[in-house]
Amino acid sequence: MPTKILMPALSPTMEKGNLAKWLKQEGDTIKAGDVIAEIETDKATMEVEAVDEGTLAKIVVPAGSEDVAVNALIGLIAAEGEDPKEVAASGAGAADAPAKAAPAPAKEDGKGEEKAPPPPSSSPASPASASAAPAPKSDGKRVFSSPLARRLAKEANIDLSRVQGTGPHGRVVERDIEKAKKSGGATAAPAAGAAPMATGMADETVKKLFEPGSYEEIPHDGMRKTIARRLVEAKQTIPHFYLSLDCDIGPLLAARAQINAAAPKDKDGKPAYKVSVNDFIIKALAMALQKVPDANVSWTEAAMLKHKHSDIGVAVSIPGGLITPIVRKAETKGLAAISNEMKDYASRARARKLKPEEYQGGSSAVSNLGMFGIKNFSAVINPPHATILAVGAGEERVVVRNGKMEVANLMSVTLSTDHRAVDGALGAELLAAFQQMIENPVSMLV
Repeated sequence: MPTKILMPALSPTMEKGNLAKWLKQEGDTIKAGDVIAEIETDKATMEVEAVDEGTLAKIVVPAGSEDVAVNALIGLIAAEGEDPKEVAASGAGAADAPAKAAPAPAKEDGKGEEKAPPPPSSSPASPASASAAPAPKSDGKRVFSSPLARRLAKEANIDLSRVQGTGPHGRVVERDIEKAKKSGGATAAPAAGAAPMATGMADETVKKLFEPGSYEEIPHDGMRKTIARRLVEAKQTIPHFYLSLDCDIGPLLAARAQINAAAPKDKDGKPAYKVSVNDFIIKALAMALQKVPDANVSWTEAAMLKHKHSDIGVAVSIPGGLITPIVRKAETKGLAAISNEMKDYASRARARKLKPEEYQGGSSAVSNLGMFGIKNFSAVINPPHATILAVGAGEERVVVRNGKMEVANLMSVTLSTDHRAVDGALGAELLAAFQQMIENPVSMLV
């Protein structure tokens, strides 16, 4: 019996993804554990492994297909003893079902009149055919097209209903889109009631405010769309409030210099670790949450989730957006371990190689813009967190102590808090605990 390759769910909330690349071709021999394809989500590229051995009989969903539904059939593996061609033929029926449902050309009944084709079946599409679902025509009829053709049409702003298909049963295929691009006669008109932009204006309204040719239009990718959606959700559904204070990081900088100077070196003379100020911040926030456990929570409509460990997300800038890998059980880890873990996360984040479990969840987060010289700012809470700590640059400032002016190294921090989960006094208690840890770094080493 052939093995079905289904679109995997890379996270509990994933509903669809992009099939970026096939690493095996039809006819290739496959062993269990072989990487056969790459799937893209909004923030990561994941590898799909074969669970059985055999021969890749048919690629149902081609490389480059977007928005493929989870559990949709994407390929078939012929087991030992099975004819790959027969398996491919049997799988083609399920994969091409929408195309076969296309109405046949009308025939004359001998009286000079044409008979209307039978209406298409109204039965729901199976998961296997979901990725090949036809696009609707402007007149209500269905346009049958390949996933690749739909993706190319979307990128080129081409109205599929105006493209003459040359594939099986009139299906629109890649060559039809390429022809439409050259002719320029199938460009889609702006949809009525287009979705508003973040500014509250429709796309075309915004464009009219600028001189034609004075800007470049860059379509949003999946990451940018996800960031926009989550930030709007956060600001609309989470009642934020903010608490700020200054931390004296003079002792921390001295401790950091001593720790890095004492780091063991390998045979090439490279230190085993190099602790940053941000590593101290992660550790301090993790320990503060343990000291103030009522603030180590997540809000749900039914109950408060009180976390046993401090799982700290750290905002990392990557091309096209940002991602927040999680340092799990940060309160139990040393500064060197946190430092090396964050270097690994940052490197793999920029290559989009993080696993979903490495950037989803967490109980709080740190956003540090100090390296850019930002003095202070307020960060937006990233659900399901109830807090996020915004960290500014450390700088020398004049302070008054015991009636005398002194120069101190101060760092401004702002705690954004979900008021549903953490009240003002509780947030202040958490921030005070953080300040105590960061200003007395030795207490983090005990």
